[in-house]
Amino acid sequence: MAVDWQAGRGRLEAGGKSLEWATWGERTAGTPVLVLLHEGLGCVSLWRDFPARLAAATGWPVFAYSRAGYGQSDLAELPRPLDYMTREALGPLADVLNAVAAADYVLLGHSDGATIAAIYAGSVADYRVRGLVLMAPHLFTEAVGLAEIATARHAYETTELKQRMAKYHRDPDVAFRGWNDAWLDPGFAAWNVADVVDYLRIPALVIQGRGDQYGTLRQVEEIERRSYAPVDVEILEDCRHSPHLDQPERTLAVIADFTARLARIEAAEVEG
Repeated sequence: MAVDWQAGRGRLEAGGKSLEWATWGERTAGTPVLVLLHEGLGCVSLWRDFPARLAAATGWPVFAYSRAGYGQSDLAELPRPLDYMTREALGPLADVLNAVAAADYVLLGHSDGATIAAIYAGSVADYRVRGLVLMAPHLFTEAVGLAEIATARHAYETTELKQRMAKYHRDPDVAFRGWNDAWLDPGFAAWNVADVVDYLRIPALVIQGRGDQYGTLRQVEEIERRSYAPVDVEILEDCRHSPHLDQPERTLAVIADFTARLARIEAAEVEG
């Protein structure tokens, strides 16, 4: 079922699941849609006011959805396979983009969502995708990140984290275990999808906090080193894993600058 943009919220079918979605801003001819891909414990609601502010800052329409197992979308089967991010990129994401039915997109992902966006752009010849915004992406495991994920498991089991997550997720156990159990599986230590960057042919903006507790700047450096296409990098001080929450003003500013330059590039190509 196609997305009714004016409705503001609804559900669509992707990957055999019913997923919740929401929109912000007005769609206009010739303007790409910014598609938000949430983190490993995120959902539509947990973007908070960022999508509305993003639409205002860029002048572009914004679309967000909750992947299966998150928010109010259908539940996902557990355990998740260790290549779950690749499966999300090569399966449901294409269905989502087809349902939105825009001529052009920029994929904006955070954490797991950034990884999914990069995998899609590096694996699928979808000429509708004109650019990437990758916030705190991870392409391979690091000891610091795995240690933090183990700490999150302890918090889920011993604190009110589960109760807090239940405010946003239909089943917090599915949301948390699907992510946490995959990352802490012994077989996941060897996970590495950095080779998708070799196939990127569109501009990318990478944003990461210098204090990111889930990954080091090696993740950013890998993208800079391997990408054939232009890569802009913004390293934010006093920022951990969530640039849009820890440093919202600067994050919005650099994204708005990136989208404005993309628009100029597209306009120049049309005129040429």
